[in-house]
Amino acid sequence: MDIRLTRYIWTHTRKQQMWILMIVAISMIPYFLSFDLPKQIVNGPIQGKGFEQPGATQRFFDVSFSLPWIGDVTLFDGLDLTRMETLYALSVIFLLLVIVNGLFKLYINTYKGRLGERLLRRIRFELVDRILRFPPTQFKRMKGAEVSSMVKDEVEPLGGFTGDAFVSPALLGGQALTALAFIFMQNMWLGFIAAFMVGIQATIIPRMRRRLLVLGRERQITARELAGRVSEIVDGIGTIHAYDTSNYERADVAARLGRIYKIRYDLYQWKFMVKFINNFLAQLTPFLFYCIGGYLALRGQLDIGQLVAVISAYKDLPGPLKELIDWDQLRQDVQVKYVQVVEQFTVDSLIDPKIQAVSTIGAAGAAGAAGAVAVGAGMAAAGMGRSSADNGEPCKKTGSLAASGLTLADDSGARLLEHVSVEIKPGEKVAIIGGAASGGDVLAEAFGRLIWPEGGKITLGGEDLLHMPESVVGRSITYASSDTFFFYGSLRDNLLYGLKHAPLAAATYEGSLAAHRKWEVTEAKLAGNPDYDVNGDWIDYVAAGATHAEDLFPSILAVLDTVQLSKDILDLALRTNIDPADRPEFAASIVEMRQALREELEEAGLNGLIAYFEPGEYNMEATVGENLLFGTATAPSVAGRAIAKNPYFRKVVSETGIDSVLFDMGYQIAENAVELFADLPPDHPFFQQLTFMTADDIPAYQLLLQKYAGKGLETASEDDRYQIIRLSFNYVEPRHRFGLLTDDLMAQIVEVRRQFHANMPEDLTHDIERYDPEKYLASASLMDNVLFGRISHKHTDGSKRIRAIVSSLLNSQGLIEQVLDIGLDFNLGAGGKRLTAVQRQKLNLARAIIRRSDYYVFNRPLPSLDHRLQDEIVRDVMKLLTRNGANPAVIWVLSNNGLTKLFERVLVFDRGALVEDDTHANLFNNDGVFKQLVTS
Repeated sequence: MDIRLTRYIWTHTRKQQMWILMIVAISMIPYFLSFDLPKQIVNGPIQGKGFEQPGATQRFFDVSFSLPWIGDVTLFDGLDLTRMETLYALSVIFLLLVIVNGLFKLYINTYKGRLGERLLRRIRFELVDRILRFPPTQFKRMKGAEVSSMVKDEVEPLGGFTGDAFVSPALLGGQALTALAFIFMQNMWLGFIAAFMVGIQATIIPRMRRRLLVLGRERQITARELAGRVSEIVDGIGTIHAYDTSNYERADVAARLGRIYKIRYDLYQWKFMVKFINNFLAQLTPFLFYCIGGYLALRGQLDIGQLVAVISAYKDLPGPLKELIDWDQLRQDVQVKYVQVVEQFTVDSLIDPKIQAVSTIGAAGAAGAAGAVAVGAGMAAAGMGRSSADNGEPCKKTGSLAASGLTLADDSGARLLEHVSVEIKPGEKVAIIGGAASGGDVLAEAFGRLIWPEGGKITLGGEDLLHMPESVVGRSITYASSDTFFFYGSLRDNLLYGLKHAPLAAATYEGSLAAHRKWEVTEAKLAGNPDYDVNGDWIDYVAAGATHAEDLFPSILAVLDTVQLSKDILDLALRTNIDPADRPEFAASIVEMRQALREELEEAGLNGLIAYFEPGEYNMEATVGENLLFGTATAPSVAGRAIAKNPYFRKVVSETGIDSVLFDMGYQIAENAVELFADLPPDHPFFQQLTFMTADDIPAYQLLLQKYAGKGLETASEDDRYQIIRLSFNYVEPRHRFGLLTDDLMAQIVEVRRQFHANMPEDLTHDIERYDPEKYLASASLMDNVLFGRISHKHTDGSKRIRAIVSSLLNSQGLIEQVLDIGLDFNLGAGGKRLTAVQRQKLNLARAIIRRSDYYVFNRPLPSLDHRLQDEIVRDVMKLLTRNGANPAVIWVLSNNGLTKLFERVLVFDRGALVEDDTHANLFNNDGVFKQLVTS
């Protein structure tokens, strides 16, 4: 990137700048005419110059001029107008000039804004492009929040300045010079006064504003550091809580905010001081005009029309002049910001853009090269694809993966691996073991290009790995480690992320969307951005063992089963809510499955395992509140405790008299809870069994019990009624066992439920979804829809047994794939943190093995799993990778040294050196490092 911002702007917007400068030059003509017109109006029709005789007329709009060798040329003879008609005509012309000048400003400012946003888009893309080309060590020395802050906020002013870089000085300078020239034309002395004051402003103000630039630079740096510190707090929140350092962090943030406040306060003080002086100088000139101009007018050396025109012209002079001074400050400010950003993004050893050029050819290797070439050719015809392999060669590279005299060091210069030479042949299965900091893991990182050689080199098929296109290396070598990161989005998107190399099929657009897409492509090209369609199909199905989206799921299912993640995804799906309108057939199948579940439980003798929701019966396993509503609240106004404040609900319970019953019931629940738990410590596990009260609520309910002892509902205040009645809403007899539910009370609750739904207002029917055995409940989870009831508390392992039965039923009903498909839509959250550490590691491994490569490098990908699970998954992964006749090379840095027997060859590292290299059997028979590691 060019170090000079104006040169960078001119390089990328030369044609547009020349066009708008030409428009600015043309706009000066009506701008000058608007100055002269007030003088003509005042001196002519208003003061009567040229209309001294009654009925006198003046020629208006006479368009004639003289040309050399031709003589006088008349285009229009004009019109003879009276004094009043001339006044109206000149006023209309003045109005037209105002409109024309306004339209010029509108066009110029709109064009400037569009030009600025386009270059801002170019700069931001170029910075992100550089981030993608940074060497791996650079990311260890930078904070992500600071970099993102620079891309998002610090380059923002550059876009605004782009349109002003050349246009503003031309436009504002042209307007100021036009006004100044007009003043000189009216009176030389007034012109000298105006020029003198303009000179003072142009000299003093920019010098005073240099201090503002220094303060602005300090503000920018401290704000960037604050963003980085806040990001560290978010990333390290677990450490902060673990070591009780939250107050230290508060002190650090407060100190940083104090420094920012001091800088901004100084900035404001200096800024408004400069503004005061500038405004004073701007208002001093009219004072001189009125004094000196008035004196000249009184002496007859200046007519009134000229004085009015001069004052009118000067009113348009300070504005452009002030904006011109502001432009100069902005120019210096954005130049400083631009230099800072460029310096931050200028690093040594940037990856060559050619290495990361997109390629749609050979996405699936030699076997799928023909199909991939056909797809690439189709996209090229559609104007979508850009290929760096136009010779038709597949993007895979065959040959050995070898390290020759490899030396690796960290960013501090400490040697991690020294002079290691090793060759991995195609199809070899190699295990790497070693103690802590032995060097095997960094060799795997070097194979994955996460660390670059300090000495020696790594080759693939005889070519240096770092000089090969990523479209080749990134598809020939798959790397996975224990360091997991997932992008915000669904589990499916992250699982298939490694297959998104290039846009293989264009998205289909119609109508206005097609026009918008065409506009997007045009703007992307003008801004120097690639015009790839992110909404197109980027997934390389052939690389995943499929041909299109419809047959991709078997590959996904095989991978999930291999890493033992299917059960986790099934659980996620069963806890998910879906809209039955999106999957009507599936929702209908789930409703039908309710009967199949009942039959299954009857055959297993487990009829009492689920208490089903029946319209005319009380569900013992559900809360009193659930039995009253007999549905799920879909709006916050009626959800949870809010239902007790709903006017219609309160009306129903009051008319039926059940509010008094619920009050007495809540009072008894409070009595029992206080008696049983008042003397227990707040962290006692018994409190986990209370769904209606916490340890902090005990003192408040002790006071309520004393207050309403022997009293009823009528004596209680509104808030106290609510606090007591809500206890009964969450009561479940089989769980809490206070013996408060009688048959009569349950029958009364069912009757209140009937009345509640019978006369429910229409607006409330949309907020409560009633339980219906024949309908799918959109507001309930998938598991709740299958059960359509509550699991009995009589069975301690009821939840586990139900999940096993439901999973078996889903499989037998042919719904398991659809349920897993729903689970794949689960949003992982920021960085995949909604998954457990074990789930993240399994998903990370699944993301690697779903794509077909020649070499798989696994760098201790499953350290959180116990040895038994690691053994099972490693065996299954090896089987999966070698199915259908495939024979890729596998390099696995093991956490469990006992798994070396699964591999053909074992590399043993110790203290940064390769000390042993042989088969498992041969190494075990030798009394070397390998035997010590395996037997220890």
